[in-house]
Amino acid sequence: MGVSSTTPHLLRAARGEVVDRPPVWMMRQAGRYMKAYRDLREKYPSFRDRSEIPEVAIEVSLQPWRAFQPDGVILFSDIVTPLPGLGIEMDIAEGKGPVIFSPIRTQEQIDRLRPLEPEADLPFIKTILQALRQEVGNKSTVLGFVGAPWTLAAYAVEGKGSKTYSVIKNMAFSDPTTLHQLLAKLADAIAVYMRYQIDCGAQVVQMFDSWAGQLSPQDYDTFALPYQQRVFQQVKQTHPDTPLILLVSGSAGVLERMAISGADVVTVDWAVDMAEARARLGKHVKVQGNLDPGVLFGSKQFIRDRILDTVRKAGNWGHILNLGHGVLPETPEENVAFFFETAKQLDAAGVGR
Repeated sequence: MGVSSTTPHLLRAARGEVVDRPPVWMMRQAGRYMKAYRDLREKYPSFRDRSEIPEVAIEVSLQPWRAFQPDGVILFSDIVTPLPGLGIEMDIAEGKGPVIFSPIRTQEQIDRLRPLEPEADLPFIKTILQALRQEVGNKSTVLGFVGAPWTLAAYAVEGKGSKTYSVIKNMAFSDPTTLHQLLAKLADAIAVYMRYQIDCGAQVVQMFDSWAGQLSPQDYDTFALPYQQRVFQQVKQTHPDTPLILLVSGSAGVLERMAISGADVVTVDWAVDMAEARARLGKHVKVQGNLDPGVLFGSKQFIRDRILDTVRKAGNWGHILNLGHGVLPETPEENVAFFFETAKQLDAAGVGR
């Protein structure tokens, strides 16, 4: 057996190797739709406890692995997890998401931010990632993930999730110098964090720029893209062989821009037809996605048809099958199981075996 036969499927596809079927995992595959997770949540009601106590986070990360054997097992965490290490205190409210205690609005606050020291600030990450690698061996690929500078800045400045992004856009458009300093500090911290995750065992890392789709293309070019590039360039200098994935929610208008971020794989959401996305990105760009998570509420035949459609349109190279965003809370577990079973029976051309 050669090396490639023991290298897990997803890692090979992300590197651009030809594989016999598209690898498959699911964003937010650990979590609210699984009864095992909801049971654990009753015992550990704090999200930070669930994601920062190693044995709990390991258990949550492995719940979908034990149930469905996906080709990717992702660290259970949150994009805001590293912020306290910079001096941005936060909590994650159940059902509401991150809450920043003192939103960043001034130059003085930015000056006070400190560099991230992951060994000291995030010691649990190493324990979790090492355990996941040990557990799945070569049978799956362990993924890490981070937030992108624009999205973390938006949380830090807004103080919580937003529908309008008016506070961060106010800063962007009336005081850009201040915001650029914040974005630069966040980019450097995220690069350190990404390298740390790889050193601890992550074989692929996905960056979530969840809120960059809220920017017009010209503002994306100013406030999102250069800082994605800053992170990816730094990580590539030290870890050139680790595939990096970029996700932007609502990315139809900036898809081509994602391809020049430095990411190896571009996540495509379901608002873009996969064949059209492939044409727009060019045949050298690898893609991930892009089933509408709502499809998993359909019949088994419907789910199967949509999987086949996506895989055929993506073609038989450089595609990781996934949803276009996270699996939805009320999704029936048996439909998730069917999604994985169907995906694993495909061949490279998207034909069921």
